[in-house]
Amino acid sequence: MATIKKKGTIGILTGGGDVPGLNPAIRAVTIRAVREGYEVIGLRRGWAGIMEVRRDKDADNSECYTVLTENIVNKAGRTGGTFLHTSRTNPGKVKKEDLPPHLSEKYSEKVNDLTGEVIKNLEFLGIEYLIPIGGDDTLSFGVRLYKEGFKVIAIPKTMDNDVAGTDYCIGFSTCVTRTIQMTNTLRTSAGSHERILVMEVFGRYSGFTAMLPTMAGSANRCVIPEHKFDIEHLTELLVEDRYKNPSKYSVVLVSEGATFKGMDKMVIKSEIKDAFGHVKLGGIGSLVSEEIKLLSPKFNNGKEVNVISQSLGYLVRGGDPDAIDSIVPMAYGNLALDLILKGIHGRLVVLRNGRYDNATIDVVTTSSKFVDVKKHYNTERLRPHFKSFEFQPLFIMTGSGIN
Repeated sequence: MATIKKKGTIGILTGGGDVPGLNPAIRAVTIRAVREGYEVIGLRRGWAGIMEVRRDKDADNSECYTVLTENIVNKAGRTGGTFLHTSRTNPGKVKKEDLPPHLSEKYSEKVNDLTGEVIKNLEFLGIEYLIPIGGDDTLSFGVRLYKEGFKVIAIPKTMDNDVAGTDYCIGFSTCVTRTIQMTNTLRTSAGSHERILVMEVFGRYSGFTAMLPTMAGSANRCVIPEHKFDIEHLTELLVEDRYKNPSKYSVVLVSEGATFKGMDKMVIKSEIKDAFGHVKLGGIGSLVSEEIKLLSPKFNNGKEVNVISQSLGYLVRGGDPDAIDSIVPMAYGNLALDLILKGIHGRLVVLRNGRYDNATIDVVTTSSKFVDVKKHYNTERLRPHFKSFEFQPLFIMTGSGIN
């Protein structure tokens, strides 16, 4: 068999939160690239790995990157998480205490921009094209590199499905699938004890992960970041739902970024901000549960209704990918290679209107993606709203937000 002449080197990394579907994407990129004659370098721990590379041929950079082969990616390709590991690192804003040891004397500001070091490190490794897989935070630094002249092709990933420019982000389907499964699992306890079930789900700014399971019948109501709801009205609806249910229970899904009237900000688990300026959310489900329990006598003939409160958290992002998060990553990886083979870069691979496509990479930083409340959310009924499914996209309300 003739040896394929090496065409170049492609770098790939995963950043931000882990989701099922990352390993299938890495596998798709690697297998196609190797067969086309490229070498593939997997950068470890998101942007942290390439930021920490020592530009010395004798240095041990094994913690920063690894050369990928078909054997390596085939083994991991059907599993969840990311075998390249991940981090929430922003090389454009690195605190003094977080600097790589070999750069601690070169940079002295409280917050330092290491973009130049990253570009030099990519060049040191011989990487000509870079494929970051991540959400808007991870990909925003990819946009920065592209504007600095580096060849970048981005793949969208996030549980919340909130990267602009695409109808679908890797990880979303598995998140929705798990939410439906776990809601159905907890129904038995809610029904046995005749309680109201409150489940907190992902969704910092966008409520898609609460909307889709509710539309699928897993919950009676959902509250989302895009609409500040009335907690008393929600309680009234849930008590009514419970009364109408022969098993005497009701269910509400609460997006982690949701707020109700009287709150001045989202519920925060930790004030410590990550490298992209985000605090850690968590706890709105518990707060909603407490308020519902206190308000329930008003709508239940003076009798208090007990509440089950459950935060799904990492349970929906762990484990193996579902069918969609096994197929879409494969397609996205091949789309990225199609672009590279054509010499095209500065693009985001996407799904729009049921078809695979690509968009300008800066759509990640110049646009936002939210639930269209007027079109898809009934603010009186606190649940998804739709009139017709004809000609709607697969997930109905998850359009790219880009005309």
